[in-house]
Amino acid sequence: MFLLIILIVVQSILLVAAQSLLKISVQHFGTFSWTWQYFKTVFTTWQFAASGMCALAAMVVWMYVLKHYDFSVSYPLLSISYIIGLIAAQFVFHEVIPLTRWIGVVIVMIGVFLIARS
Repeated sequence: MFLLIILIVVQSILLVAAQSLLKISVQHFGTFSWTWQYFKTVFTTWQFAASGMCALAAMVVWMYVLKHYDFSVSYPLLSISYIIGLIAAQFVFHEVIPLTRWIGVVIVMIGVFLIARS
């Protein structure tokens, strides 16, 4: 079970990194247009490429988890990514996180704990 939790945390970090890098990259793209210049900007932004690599790595980890562990345990544990995402929102994007969201994170953490114990 310990290895499963480690794999899920790694996979969740990779997922959050992919989404965070995607958010950063789309902010560099500017206004959308069907021009070569726009798509050149998209495909030459390093954050966009890094986002894809993180997503691919997360998928490989998830494939390993699916092959070796029960889906009924593994899939709910992915909710750890909500916690990591909220932390990224606060520290990477400097968003103000209201108390109600932190309470939600605590509830999710309790759920993850209960799933991991079963």
